[in-house]
Parts: sequence; structure tokens; C-alpha cells
Amino acid sequence: MSPSPQPAAAPVVRKTVIVAAPLAVAFEVFTAQIESWWPMASHHIGEAACAAVVIEPRAGGRWYERGVDGVECVWGRVLVWEAPRRVVLVWQLSAQFRFDPALHTEVDVRFSAVDARTTRVELEHRGLEAFGADAMAMRDTFDSPNGWNGMLEHFAQVAGRPRAHAPGG
Repeated sequence: MSPSPQPAAAPVVRKTVIVAAPLAVAFEVFTAQIESWWPMASHHIGEAACAAVVIEPRAGGRWYERGVDGVECVWGRVLVWEAPRRVVLVWQLSAQFRFDPALHTEVDVRFSAVDARTTRVELEHRGLEAFGADAMAMRDTFDSPNGWNGMLEHFAQVAGRPRAHAPGG
């Protein structure tokens, strides 16, 4: 009897960046200041230009864009909110980049202090098998310079910029 073929590994994208910023700052920039690093001009799904990208800061919160016309387009939701160490976002955009409430892939982002001024950020986009026949193509899209690769590098640059400190901080 010949061995049965092994199932193909589920497609996943894993990225790690080192950010020259304290843990809390890195988390804040990634979540509350996502507009500062997300490529809104090219990475939006609404018909109008993108004016804002929002991650509501709680489990069950929405992840969405707001166009300059005021129309909100949902991208997904917040599954886990463990500030400042972890956020898990449910990505619900199809291979055609349209909202699909039945689609569920997860963007798990973990923040760990390397030292007082440096943070390791590890991103895993998993569950890509939910894209069915498009799973490998979507993995390649997310794993490209216009996907998580480039976006995380830009995030690290933005998060690592010097900031004004709050009074008493």
C-alpha cells in the first residue's frame, strides 16, 4: 500500500519587524494611529478616496474605512484586544477585496518589548484556506511588497519616529 499524500500546509503569512519605539507606542501606532502608516490611497475598498481607517479598541469592535464621502466600508472586526501586547483582527475581504461577512481569516499581531525603547512586532495572517481556490494567490498578495511586507516596514518607520512627549511623561 502506498503512503497517502500529505495534505498541503495551510497557507499563512508571517512577518516580524523590530520597531524603535516602546511597546505601548508601537501598539498605539499600529491600532489607534493606523492612518499614519496604512497606504490609504491604494488600499481601500470604497468608491471614494479613503479619509480614515479605524480599528475600534475592543473585542467585537469594527475594522473599517471611511471615505471622504462619509461612507463606511467594513473590512472586518476585532476578535482579541489585549493592549498593548496583542490584537487579532478578522479580515473579511474576499479575493476581490469586497466585504464578505461569511469570510473569516485572522490577522494576529503580537507586540513584545525587546528593551525599554524597542519592540518586536510579529504578524501572522492565517486561515487563508477560507479563500478556497484563491488561497495561494491571496497568500502571495499578502506576502508581497504591496502586502504585509511593505506595510509593516512602513509601520516600523512611522512608529520609530521621534515623538513629542506628553507633559509629565
